[in-house]
Amino acid sequence: MLLIDELDRADEEFEAFLLELLSDFQVTIPELGTIKAAVPPIVILTSNRTREIHDALKRRCIYFWIEYPSFQKELQIVLTRAPEVQPMLARLITAFIQELRRLELFKAPGVAETIDWTAALVALDQHTLSSDVVEDTIGVVLKYQDDIETVQRASLQALIDRAKLVAERA
Repeated sequence: MLLIDELDRADEEFEAFLLELLSDFQVTIPELGTIKAAVPPIVILTSNRTREIHDALKRRCIYFWIEYPSFQKELQIVLTRAPEVQPMLARLITAFIQELRRLELFKAPGVAETIDWTAALVALDQHTLSSDVVEDTIGVVLKYQDDIETVQRASLQALIDRAKLVAERA
């Protein structure tokens, strides 16, 4: 199996190289010669849609969209990857991230951002979410100023309050 993760972050020249590689499952390296796969591997390409993948490559693929995980699934991931987090804080973080994903953001936070934010809040010895804590750490979760402004317009406190309701029910 061959995994090529986040192909959209590679340049177009790499995409052209990949097309050639995947057509014959071989590559020529001047210093080494031609290397050919004895058995063509199953190839998995991932993309976060930061740029469009060339149609020639997409035609050779089976498309499969992976949704964001449910609250319970993401919570389980957070608790597994950050076992030092207090369970209630983990529920609050997960619920808040899920609320963020409902907004019209340029780049909705992924599970990696949920885990990173959890680690940051634990390192800062936080036990709950407040407007000040979220404002001070939102850069761990959102990477575009437009998205941060969208969250501020949506009322940070309202997002926190909805997250608290979800977390308490979980």
